[in-house]
Formats: sequence, structure tokens, C-alpha cells
Amino acid sequence: MTLLSNALRGDAVLHQIPDASTRPRATPATVCLPYRPESVGAARRFVCAQLREWGLDDLVDDAVVIVSELATNSIKTGCQTRMLIGVRRPSDRIVRILVGDGSRSMPVMVQAGPDATSGRGLSMVHRLTHGRWGVTPLPFGKVVHADLATPTPNPR
Repeated sequence: MTLLSNALRGDAVLHQIPDASTRPRATPATVCLPYRPESVGAARRFVCAQLREWGLDDLVDDAVVIVSELATNSIKTGCQTRMLIGVRRPSDRIVRILVGDGSRSMPVMVQAGPDATSGRGLSMVHRLTHGRWGVTPLPFGKVVHADLATPTPNPR
């Protein structure tokens, strides 16, 4: 569990070196959810509330789609331990959404045909993050992370 906790803290993925323009980091937030379909809605509400608390309302729509897709994929693994959802601010310019689970099964971005009823989730995550997403394998699972750029503050 320590490795998954460390990965959700952001230690295991994409380190950023803050520059002078960054403000102090927001407090990371994590929630543990069961592997049930209704947990996807709980993950959406959690991420939405956290972004609004940080004043990042402009990111809510994209973040909700991202966490929905990643949590849905996690539920589909059939893992029976627990799913962790995390939201981090590794820098003033990035919000990181993390979904950790107990499965070593890696997500795969596929080309869904026009008649397919599923298979487009990771493509949407890829588009919304401009390719800034990835997976950190762990001894007892994995963490999938997706980074959204925060709006550029207006100079005063």
C-alpha cells in the first residue's frame, strides 16, 4: 500500500521543478472508493469539488470526463481491493488526476470503429490532456495519471 500511496502523492510520476512564478501547492486530495459503477459518479463529484475549492472551475468539465474514463477502466479490471482517486497540483500550471487500482493490467488506447459502443475513453483522455497522461506500474497494481494545464493567470 505504501507504493500506491506514494504514487498517488505524485512521487512516482512526472516531477516538475517549480519556478519563481509558482504559488504554494494546494493540499493534495485522495478518496478511496469501492469497485462499483456508482463509484464513477462519486469520483466525478470528488474531482469537481476539489477543483472548485482551488478556484479552477474552468477545468471541471474536462477533469470530470477524464476521471470518469479512468475510474470506469479501473472498475472493468475486476480488481477487488480498492480504487484510489487523487487530485494534485504538482505546479501552479498543472492539475494531475490519478486513479490507482490493484490490477497490473495496463490501459490500452485502441482505434474504435464508427459502430463501436466503447473503446474511445483513452482517446478522449489523450485529446483532453494533449498527450500528457501515462501509467506507473506498481508491484501490486498501477496508477494512471492525467495532467491538465491550468489557465494562464492574467498579468497584473
